[in-house]
Amino acid sequence: MSLQTPRSSFIAKIELFRLPPRWLFVRVETTDGIVGWGEATLEGHTEAVEGAFDDLRERFIGWDADGIEDIWQHAYRARFYRGGPVLMSALSGLDIALWDIKGKKLGVPVWQLLGGKVRDRVKVYGWIGGDKPSDTYEGAKVRKEQGFTAVKMNGTGSIAWIDSPAILTDTVERIKSVRSLGMDVGVDFHGRLHKGMAKQLAKLLEPHQPMFIEEPLLPTQPEEIADLAQQISTPIALGERLYSRADFRPYLERRAIDIAQPDVSHCGGISELRRIASLTETYDVALAPHCPLGPVALAACMQVALHAPNFVIQEMSWQIHYNKGADLFTYLVDPSVFAVSDGHVEALQGPGLGIEINEVLVRETAEKHSKQIAWRNEVWRGQDGTQREW
Repeated sequence: MSLQTPRSSFIAKIELFRLPPRWLFVRVETTDGIVGWGEATLEGHTEAVEGAFDDLRERFIGWDADGIEDIWQHAYRARFYRGGPVLMSALSGLDIALWDIKGKKLGVPVWQLLGGKVRDRVKVYGWIGGDKPSDTYEGAKVRKEQGFTAVKMNGTGSIAWIDSPAILTDTVERIKSVRSLGMDVGVDFHGRLHKGMAKQLAKLLEPHQPMFIEEPLLPTQPEEIADLAQQISTPIALGERLYSRADFRPYLERRAIDIAQPDVSHCGGISELRRIASLTETYDVALAPHCPLGPVALAACMQVALHAPNFVIQEMSWQIHYNKGADLFTYLVDPSVFAVSDGHVEALQGPGLGIEINEVLVRETAEKHSKQIAWRNEVWRGQDGTQREW
């Protein structure tokens, strides 16, 4: 009996859809009619990513869609300048769509193509509290009723280089209230705090055993984060603003982090996310992909989460405070694929990414909002008028 190799599928069309609340979907269609979906959302910089796709279209229309790695390497290395959030987010969206196409073509989930799954379901957490955290107790009660056992919240709102200790006390009280419900909680410092305040808050939170503290300082400071890691027992998580495995190296070599949080829509897609997972595993660092984004990004994260041995928990944007005008399930034909039960989502079983996008709604919504300005984050200033970290 001879083995038959599936025929090649060539990239025929690459389309972008700017959608509420702040997402950028990528649709890739092959010459034999297979459609794959990706997500290239780069919050606050949508137009820049759209511009990067002008180059990707020019380069890859007509290429063999099965050559995912060759396309990835060419997109990353063939131009003199590489990396960074804009170029890597564009590459991410294309890469995710190509994996979706390959899985659909072969009739298997992407996690099967990666080598199979090591778990049957994925632990998830939801968001509470908003940018300027408030009502965290009530928010946590809602998440618990929805089936979550873990949540994440921002540690503070706007904060000065050295600010009132009362701000930190308020954070501790919010954490205590959520923990009183029996829920685990991650605390996102969001790179907002400077070293003097971050050290104090990390120490104050330690007795209350947060699941992790995220971005305790800006990711431009690996040495300072490594110093902080030596002072506390709470796991340090970081990675949404790192865009390749090379970007993670300084943190791994300095033993600065305990949990890696690459974002599949920023770090080079499924291809690079799985490489980061393998790299971090060698340093005994856990994987918890960052994903406050849309359903395509979440489905892509879950493919790697099911496959990677060092995966621990997945961020999920259902009813996150950014989702105005649409939510995680809006553009899905079958939202039940992301049903939360006992803190977990079952393994996605469908071919490719395992989700079905409502293309009619996507096209109608993108057309309706085509003239609107893309989402922007707030700009914060202190009482003296100086810029603060958002």
